[in-house]
Amino acid sequence: MQKEFGGRAIVLDRSDINTDEIIPAKYLTEVTKEALKPYLLEDLKLEGFDPDGDVLAEARVVVSRENFGCGSSREHAPWVFEVNGIHTIIAESYARIFRQNMFNCGMLAIELPRDAIDALIAMAAAAPLDVTVDLEGEKLTASAGGQTLNYDFDISSFDKALVVAGGWVEFADARY
Repeated sequence: MQKEFGGRAIVLDRSDINTDEIIPAKYLTEVTKEALKPYLLEDLKLEGFDPDGDVLAEARVVVSRENFGCGSSREHAPWVFEVNGIHTIIAESYARIFRQNMFNCGMLAIELPRDAIDALIAMAAAAPLDVTVDLEGEKLTASAGGQTLNYDFDISSFDKALVVAGGWVEFADARY
């Protein structure tokens, strides 16, 4: 089942946000995704960011810098976003395994160039940022404070099929 890929965005304006900051390793013994929910970004140190604040609770999209999801290759990192209702991450680049884990979980990892990320971050600094994603057309629309920006993004046909199916398990169940 396809998830919702747009909504209110939060900005994590830093490169190299790693999987330990996304979900601390001490919680990896949890046996359900739901048990991970309260620990999203618990160890992220970023000026002005409060993991317990309302902004994170309302978020459906994350905008960040390069090498997002670096560190260990745990699937728990995408899972904790998913269980918190965040199904889209927009960044300059991703750690390879994190990016593929996003697609394998039926989630969307969108890569945009630095100037586009800079523009999104500037928009979010002025007003709440909302993002709409057209997966089929590979287009993204961002709006804040009366300003609108449109971007095209690329996703391979296989990764798009994983996302549309709802993840690797659903993709395989439908074909094998």
